[in-house]
Amino acid sequence: MDEQVLSALREVFGERLFTSHEQRICYSYDATGKMFLPEAVVFPVSAEEVRRTVLLANEHRFPVVPRGAGSGFSGGSLPVRGGLVLSTERMDRILSIDEENLVAVVEPGVVTETLKAEARKRGLFYPPDPASIKFCTIGGNIAECAGGMCAVKYGVTRDYVRGLEVVLGTGEFVRTGVSTVKGVVGYDLTRLLVGSEGTLGIVTKAVLKLIPLPEAAATILSFFRNNHDGSKAVVGIFGERITPCALELMDRTAIDCVRENAGLPVPEDAGCALLIEVDGPKQSVTGEADRVEQACRKYGAIEVSRAADAEGRERLWTLRRSISPALRKVNPVKINEDIVVPRSRLPEMLAFLGDLASRKRLKIVNFGHAGDGNIHVNLMISGTDEEERIRADEAVAEVFRKTVSLGGTISGEHGIGIAKAPFLEMEVGPLGVSVMKRLKRCFDPNGILNPGKIFVEEEVVSR
Repeated sequence: MDEQVLSALREVFGERLFTSHEQRICYSYDATGKMFLPEAVVFPVSAEEVRRTVLLANEHRFPVVPRGAGSGFSGGSLPVRGGLVLSTERMDRILSIDEENLVAVVEPGVVTETLKAEARKRGLFYPPDPASIKFCTIGGNIAECAGGMCAVKYGVTRDYVRGLEVVLGTGEFVRTGVSTVKGVVGYDLTRLLVGSEGTLGIVTKAVLKLIPLPEAAATILSFFRNNHDGSKAVVGIFGERITPCALELMDRTAIDCVRENAGLPVPEDAGCALLIEVDGPKQSVTGEADRVEQACRKYGAIEVSRAADAEGRERLWTLRRSISPALRKVNPVKINEDIVVPRSRLPEMLAFLGDLASRKRLKIVNFGHAGDGNIHVNLMISGTDEEERIRADEAVAEVFRKTVSLGGTISGEHGIGIAKAPFLEMEVGPLGVSVMKRLKRCFDPNGILNPGKIFVEEEVVSR
């Protein structure tokens, strides 16, 4: 990036242009732990500044990498081709919350928990709840189509995006979607842009659906002897026509990670745990929680407990939230995959993962959103043993092949980025990849938006 480009960027951003080595390092990595140093970082505060940046990028042919909070697990915000990181963190205004029509209009840098809290004050609910909720942003959630624990009942980010204001890769503004419940005018560009990982356009405003806040909730923790019993119970709960708002599974390795620090008694013979929450009108929640407990016992639970109050619910959820921080006790390096299979195939998938860990001599910790079949498969390695790393890479490929063979998907909420790009064709086929590349060229003909993501073989942007 030459001085002419930096001078033009300085005219737009002034002190909001970062070029020092120390400043650029802060925007060179994400939750994958991989690092790629950008040549500069900018912080727009308006859609017009985003548009001017993209026009400059087309004129001078430098990459623009949109970035929210950098909390992604697939490398989607990494500047793998250098260029410019465009951070939306200062576009952080909640522009409106319409309590009559249940719609919020926000900028992309709004932290997800901030929006949820503001909605909650009004008796409203924005359901998407990724694990990084306290610091991830709406723009990043839209780019990756983030999910979370509530997805089993309430859906994922795309189910709450009514409309978008976006700067395309050409530097043009486009407004997509509607603010109404219905709208079928032309192609659904909104759904196309959600989950596109910043490769087609940069979101500058979002119209989001809200729903009434549930009146009450109940949380149940059930322990099973093994993964087979636990995963069969997941299927059985839905067979009883119960739809929890969250249904989380933790296998034996995950339980072992948190057993000491959980602050909760864990049966010695527990090989699997389910954390289940139901919500809704007060009069129905108690009865539904009773049905969940009965279903757990019917399908082999060795112990079932229910939180007595909000404080007790929070203690139960601490067990689930403490898994990721505790994984480092197993091994220092984590390869985190987020496969999804049909719920009915969970017993087969978990049995496969247990066999894989044995065959490949690897430590694999499995937990996640079992209610929608989304399992976080964590291969824990030392990071210093090259032969172990090869075995882990082979295991990842096996996991993806098995997932696809069961009718599943290789990513439920983390996206493709750079981490899963080599496996994209495995799921969508060569024609699917070709169609996606054609769409990319239509929205971003010069390939300046987030190059090197999703597709393995993408033309390098000349700079």
